[in-house]
Amino acid sequence: MGTPLEKYIKEFLEYLEIERGRSPRTIRNYHFYLLRFAKWAKNPDPKKIDGELIRNYRLYLNRELLGRDEPSLKKSTQNYHLIALRAFLKYLAKRDVLSLNPDKIELAKVGTRQVEFLEPEELVRLILATQKEKGLIALRDRAVMELLFSTGLRVSEMASLKIENVNLKRDEFTVKGKGSKHRVVFTSDEAKKAIKIYLDARIDTSPYIFVSHDRAKNGRGSMPLSARSIERIIERCARVAGITKKVTPHTLRHTFATDLLRNGADIRSVQSMLGHESITTTQVYTHVTDRQLKNIHKQFHGKGEK
Repeated sequence: MGTPLEKYIKEFLEYLEIERGRSPRTIRNYHFYLLRFAKWAKNPDPKKIDGELIRNYRLYLNRELLGRDEPSLKKSTQNYHLIALRAFLKYLAKRDVLSLNPDKIELAKVGTRQVEFLEPEELVRLILATQKEKGLIALRDRAVMELLFSTGLRVSEMASLKIENVNLKRDEFTVKGKGSKHRVVFTSDEAKKAIKIYLDARIDTSPYIFVSHDRAKNGRGSMPLSARSIERIIERCARVAGITKKVTPHTLRHTFATDLLRNGADIRSVQSMLGHESITTTQVYTHVTDRQLKNIHKQFHGKGEK
């Protein structure tokens, strides 16, 4: 059966799956982080988890995990470990199991994350790069690009899309995002047109919108594209387009959000369209506000001195 701590961790993961509806990926991550803590702490009884133990664990994450006297994990990654531990301790409190108050665990301060996005001319070059392929592959890759930019979908959401999910006669459809939460996303005319052309050209019977097209099978491949396959498409097109910065599906998600904010959208609306649970997550796009402030500074600063 294992130690009491291992037993509670197992029950906590089952709680996340059944009662909280968390995704398999989230559960795997929590499992990894909690097992790392349990192994380091030698599976203590929950009531022996105290502030001093957590302090030493944080030193371990920050200094000693890879056996060096320097940070071995990014601050954000250290925080993922602490977030999992806090959630576990909250679960123990819910079960009336005596342990450390989760509110006593503070997260490490991290610097503002700089997001990469494409300028309009780079986006055009990226989309045009799909024409370097032939036939169905070119049509598919164009549709992938247009839909990512139009909707701001996560790559996992894109990979799981089925034809029945998207009504091309409408400008919107519903997608299931993180935590099995549904949200409405909106499609541009360009995205709808690209998807229609691609689907009309297909001869397979796969229910998925984006599938592989093995040249050896004359376009009859019907396996859905994985998230990694979509990433490779973006990477290949970025190389063809001569874009030197790292470009991923998430770069197009950032470009989607940046485009909205540059054109006057409010951050709360962008938060909803991205499916962010917290406005704090959306605030990484302050680079857009910074640029607008720069324009205001140029327009108005020092005018009275001339």
